Amino acid sequence: MRRLVLLVGLLVSLLLAGLTAPTAAATPTWHLRFVDYFNTDVAKGRFTDCNHSPDTTAAYCGGLTGSVRANWWAYPRGWPDTATQRRYAVGGYYDPATTLWISGGQLHIRMWRGASGNVHSATVVPKALMGQRYGRYEERFRVSKVAVGYKSAHLLWPVNDSACPNCEIDFPELEWDGPIAAFMHHKNSLGGDQDGYDTGKSWTAWHTSIVEWKPGDVRFYLDGSLVGHSTTAVPDQPMSWDIQNESALNGDRAALNSWAQMDIAHVKGWSWS
Repeated sequence: MRRLVLLVGLLVSLLLAGLTAPTAAATPTWHLRFVDYFNTDVAKGRFTDCNHSPDTTAAYCGGLTGSVRANWWAYPRGWPDTATQRRYAVGGYYDPATTLWISGGQLHIRMWRGASGNVHSATVVPKALMGQRYGRYEERFRVSKVAVGYKSAHLLWPVNDSACPNCEIDFPELEWDGPIAAFMHHKNSLGGDQDGYDTGKSWTAWHTSIVEWKPGDVRFYLDGSLVGHSTTAVPDQPMSWDIQNESALNGDRAALNSWAQMDIAHVKGWSWS
């Protein structure tokens, strides 16, 4: 009987030890949050009425319906692009109704300048990926019609500018008639304090870009190859992914009666936790 009591006591002790033993913390990893292969067609002219709760997860374009309305927002008509904000000789204003549509499994972005006036620019935002603190962002894209004076800056931008001064992560970026580059702007620095990486690749071929943003670490990949790695003054506040396309900031200005087009075959996004 004594041996039985001792064995029972030992088993209870082991059980209690197992219940109270500390467990290892889960290893941080990526969690897929959003995928779009653009299987729902949207005619040009439907990306309208986009000035509802702008720059928030409640934002929407009244001209869209269903899953596209639920998943995507566009900068509203009349917002100035970067060149206009900087008072360049030729700048643009966002105009989603004339620049955006979905067909053939692709999101099409066609910017243009008419016989007079400004460039018509375009930015779209996947709402599920707004306001994330760290994340992984992937897209497959090409520029199917090149013209001077048009560019992309697909970027992560802080939800609260004052909480993360100068925070910005751009890839792919630069003018469509030049090479693709990536940039990581250092937090709490002046605008030119950044890490820059030139891929040497043309916009006109299909490419898959990936930005991986983790605590103290940003990596840029193009077609599976690492093209840049930044660890200095990495942004650490929530940011939103803006797929921004606008007037050129370097080189020649967009000519009158010109246009250029980007096609995006898929977009994916992960959170980090």
